[in-house]
Amino acid sequence: MNQTEIKARLDAMGVMPSKKLGQNFLIDENVARWIVDQLDIQPGDTVVEVGPGTGALTEHVVEIADRVILVEFDARLAEGLKHRFEGNDKVTVHHFDGARFDTRQLFKYQPVKLLGNLPYSAGGAIMRNFMKRPSPVCKAVLMLQKEFIDRIIAEPHTKAYGVLSLRMQSEWVSKPVKTIPPQAFFPRPLIDSTVMVCEPRPDDLPVYDARLFDEIVRRGFAQRRKQIKKQLPETADWTEAAEQIGVEVTARAEEIALEQWVELTRIYDDHPLKNNPQKGDELFDVVDENDQVLRQETRDVVHRENLLHRAVHMFVFNKRKELFLQKRSRLKDTHPGVWDSSAAGHLNAGEGYESTAIREIEEELGIKNAEVQEVAKVAPSENTGWEHVRLYVSRHDGAMRFPCSEIETGEWFPMDEIREWVKLRPQDFASGFIECWNAFVQKIDEKTA
Repeated sequence: MNQTEIKARLDAMGVMPSKKLGQNFLIDENVARWIVDQLDIQPGDTVVEVGPGTGALTEHVVEIADRVILVEFDARLAEGLKHRFEGNDKVTVHHFDGARFDTRQLFKYQPVKLLGNLPYSAGGAIMRNFMKRPSPVCKAVLMLQKEFIDRIIAEPHTKAYGVLSLRMQSEWVSKPVKTIPPQAFFPRPLIDSTVMVCEPRPDDLPVYDARLFDEIVRRGFAQRRKQIKKQLPETADWTEAAEQIGVEVTARAEEIALEQWVELTRIYDDHPLKNNPQKGDELFDVVDENDQVLRQETRDVVHRENLLHRAVHMFVFNKRKELFLQKRSRLKDTHPGVWDSSAAGHLNAGEGYESTAIREIEEELGIKNAEVQEVAKVAPSENTGWEHVRLYVSRHDGAMRFPCSEIETGEWFPMDEIREWVKLRPQDFASGFIECWNAFVQKIDEKTA
């Protein structure tokens, strides 16, 4: 669309561009098509566009994407988009604030690619909502004011380097690819915009507690002109930590590189299991098909020889009846990097099912003295890893803390979302969870029948 067409469309909707909302509409069709090309849309992709406005980018997306989800804050623009794409089954329009949009509904539609001409005033909040861990997004092409993107890619020892830089760089590789001049927009902004392509960071950093990382970085930059030694938690000695990461004890936040911040996080992480995803010499009871104990073997032998053994899975719900799912660490020896039950684990030799469930919830989620209730038994099979599984449910509404060696991240999900997600993308889950989920859903359906 050119400037004349966009003005006519805005007039028809009674929209006067809002400076407060940062509404600068792209009017260069060649630039719009080029931006969409950077997203590299493939068959099966879902494209989420935040702030589609008059649809200058959208009209090129709908030609190739399988599913298009539009999130527009301006009610009149959202209504105009609904009218424009009425009858197009692959387009869904949400009148919603992109900074508050519930991204949990997107996991079932992966692969998800994010597109947006984002306003400076809300760009950071929108990006954090869609791209913080855990994120359903596998690639993003975003256009923002050049100054903002300069902060994202900033290096240490610069004024632009700060919390935003580290949050983004720890999770994403961001590359500016084009500067867009003011004349490509209506109304014209006062400064240049930059198009940035973001892709997930490869596994080149050690595993770390992302929430603790965010806390330590925020503490460090709370008073960026001051030395950080007095701003960090008390879970480690700063003098020793500084020596370990190779900085002076008088260092300020802007002098510390990403890799050093990650190492600081690991040093200040006092979780006892932060380095122990599993131990091969753990001793398990080997059992028969009736769950009767035959002998004891080490974890390595049990798994290598596919011997029948025992395990528990726990489904932890909150007051909204949402289920907490964990994403398994890439260090796990089975099903690394996929979604799983709230907590799960093996019975040690001589240990009972219920006591193991209580122990695992404390070790993996930091929930002490949990009340658990057995709801199902799952027979051993290849999908369970040849485990006799007892499934327990529990309730928790407080904070949780998990070891980074075991769990990469976690999230509360509504039951209906999980139902659809499991149906559409079972490959996203550990096979043992699928077995437990099916058993749980069967119990629920029997009660409501």
